[in-house]
Amino acid sequence: MPTDNQPRRGVPQPLQGGPIRFGPYWLDARLAVGGTAEVYIARPVDPRVEPQRLIVKRLLPHFATDSEGRTMFEREARLHAAVQHENVVTVFGSGTADDGEPYLAMEYVEGCDGYRLLRRLSQQQRLLPARVAVHIAREVLRALASVHSAQDKNGVPLGIIHRDVTPSNLYLAKEGTVKLGDFGIARSTSRATLRSNEATKLKGKFGYLAPEQVAGEPFDHRADLFSMATVLAEMVLGQPLFPGSGQLAVLLAIRDTRIDPLREARSKMPPGLFELLERALARDPRDRFQHAAAFGAELKAFDPDPDASRSELGALVGWVQTAPSSEQMEKVRQSAREMRAARVEKPPVEVEAESDPHDRVTGDYPQLPSFVYTADGVRLGPWTFARVVEAIATGAVGRGDQVDYMGRGLSPIEEIEELARFLPDSSISTIELTGPGSPDFSANLASAAMLDVLMRILREHATGALFAEYPADERGEAGRKELYFHAGRLHHVASSNASELLGEYLVRRGKLAREELDMALAVLPRYDGRMGDTLIALGLVDAVDVFRAIREQGRDRVCDLFLWKRGKVAFYGGAQERHVEFPLDLDVPSLMLAGLEAAQPNDAPLDTFFPRLDHVIGPMDDGTALLKGVVWPPAVRHALDACSPPRRLRDALSLAARAAKLGPAEIARGIEVLFAAKLVRWTG
Repeated sequence: MPTDNQPRRGVPQPLQGGPIRFGPYWLDARLAVGGTAEVYIARPVDPRVEPQRLIVKRLLPHFATDSEGRTMFEREARLHAAVQHENVVTVFGSGTADDGEPYLAMEYVEGCDGYRLLRRLSQQQRLLPARVAVHIAREVLRALASVHSAQDKNGVPLGIIHRDVTPSNLYLAKEGTVKLGDFGIARSTSRATLRSNEATKLKGKFGYLAPEQVAGEPFDHRADLFSMATVLAEMVLGQPLFPGSGQLAVLLAIRDTRIDPLREARSKMPPGLFELLERALARDPRDRFQHAAAFGAELKAFDPDPDASRSELGALVGWVQTAPSSEQMEKVRQSAREMRAARVEKPPVEVEAESDPHDRVTGDYPQLPSFVYTADGVRLGPWTFARVVEAIATGAVGRGDQVDYMGRGLSPIEEIEELARFLPDSSISTIELTGPGSPDFSANLASAAMLDVLMRILREHATGALFAEYPADERGEAGRKELYFHAGRLHHVASSNASELLGEYLVRRGKLAREELDMALAVLPRYDGRMGDTLIALGLVDAVDVFRAIREQGRDRVCDLFLWKRGKVAFYGGAQERHVEFPLDLDVPSLMLAGLEAAQPNDAPLDTFFPRLDHVIGPMDDGTALLKGVVWPPAVRHALDACSPPRRLRDALSLAARAAKLGPAEIARGIEVLFAAKLVRWTG
C-alpha cells in the first residue's frame, strides 16, 4: 500500500535538489512508482533533440542489479518499440545510462490515465457518458489491432499479447486523444526464448484478467480483448465489473464470468450495448470477437460522432487535472490520522495455550479454547478455532456433537453460527456409504476402476455426489471422500484426510513454511475460518498461488482415489453440497488423465500396452455419439484421430505423439480413456 510520502500516480512531483542528470536526459519530476520501475518527466540534455518533454522509465535499484529484471525490462523496450501506431505511446529510444542502468524513453501524454478519470468521476458521483466510454474503447482497440499484428524487421509476426489492458494503462490527453501504454508484462508468442510456463503464467491486475488466464489455461490475443471489454464495462457502470470481498472472490467471478452488475444496469445502457458486451465477455474465447478490428467495428454504432466524443473527453481530462493538489490531499490525510490517533484502543488480551499443538495465540487477537463433547461422551480439547474447523472438515466431529465454543457454554455444533457453516448438508452422510435414498450406482474399488466410475458420470453429464470410503486397516487408518458434480464437471471435493487441507497442501508443495501456517491458524477466526483469505491477507501466499492451489488440491484428491485398492464408491444423483465457497469447476477428462498418471507414472502405461503394440486399433462404429459435446484434452483428442483409419497401436502412438507434441506415455493414457469411453476397440 502506498505511503503518504509517495507521489500520487500521474501527478508530477518535483525532485528535491532540482533536476538529476541520467544518461542523455535531465529528470525533472517523478511521475509514478510501480512494482519494478519508476517514471519521470524528463528533457534531453542536448536542447536540439526533440521532443523537449518526454517520459523516462528506469528500473528500481534492486531490479536494476537483477539479471531477470533487466531481461524483462529489455524485452518491454523491444516489444513496445515494435509497435508504431497513433494510439500507442511512442518509444523514442532505449539504452543504458553511464552506470549501466537501463532506461526507456517514451512519449509524454499530458493529461491523465483512465484510472484517475474514473476515480474522479466516482468521487463526484458521476458516470462517464456511454458514447465517450465507447470512443475510448474504440481507440484502444485500434491500438490493440496494431499490437496484435506487429512484425519484426524481417516481416515475421511477433504475436504480441499486451496482458495489461487496464484503466491505469490508458493515457488520455487534454486534446481528447487516447493511447495505450505500459508493455511491462507483454509477451511475444513467436519468441524462441519464451519459457515453457509463460503460456499459462498469470500476470496482470486481477480484475481485468480473462477467464482462461485465471483458470491456468493457454491464452492468446483474445485475452486482451476480454480485458478491454472489462474496462469498457467498468467505464459504463462507474464501478469494477468484477468486484469482490477478496482477491479470491474476484478471481472466481472472472473464471465463471459472473457479469451480474452489467446485467442489472442493462436498462440504463444504450439498446444493444449489453448484448455486444455480453459477447465480448464470453467465457470461451471462441465465442468472443476474434480480432480487435471486429470488436471496434461493432462498437461504431455507439459512437456516432467521434469528433464530439473526442472533444468531450478532452474537457473531462481538463476537469480531472483541476483535482485538489497533493498538498491539499495531504492535509486531509493528516486530519484523518489525527482522528484515528485520538481513538482509545483496548489493550490486547493474551491467552496461554494448553496442550494442543495447533494452539498459537497472537498478542493482538484474543482466543479462548473450545471443548467438544461427542455424542458418545468423549471430551476433546482444549482446541483452537482452527482445530475445531479442521475436525469438522475431516469429519472427526459433526452434527449432534456439543461444543463449548470459546467459553460460551455447551451448544449443538449446528447451532453455533461460526461453526455451522462448515458442516456438510444435513441430508447427506457418507457413514458406511449411506445417502439420500438408494444410490444410482455403486462399485467396489478392489475390482472396479476409478476411471470407469468417472466415465459413467461424464457420459451421463451427471449432477450428484460420489461418496468414497475405505475401512480402517490394521493400523487403524480409514479414508472418506465426497465428490460433488454439476453437469458432469467436478464442483467440490471433501476429504477426511487432514493432510489434504489447504494449509497442509501448501506446505507440502513448498508454497508455505510450517511456521507461517501456524501463524495463519492463530488468526483464522479473524477471516471467518477461510484459510485462503487468511494467507492472502497476511501476505504469506500470493492470491494466484492460493487460487491455483485450491484447484490443484481438488484434482489431487481425486487422483488419490486412483491409488485406492480397496473401498467402495456410491453415486447419488441430485445430491449437492450447499456450503461451497470455491467451486472447482474442473473437467472430468483432465481428472482422468491426472488420475491415470498418479496410478501409472512415467512410462508405466507403455509397459501395459507393450504386448499389443502390433495389434490394430480403430474407432467404434457408433462411439462418437456416446460422448457428444465433451471437450477432450490433447492427449485424448489426438489419440482418437490417430486411430482413424485403424492402424497398429505403435503407429497410432507415434502419430498422435507427433501431432500433440506429447510423450508416448501421455498418448497411451489418452488411449486408456478412449477404451473406457468405448470410443475405440481392437480390430485385429
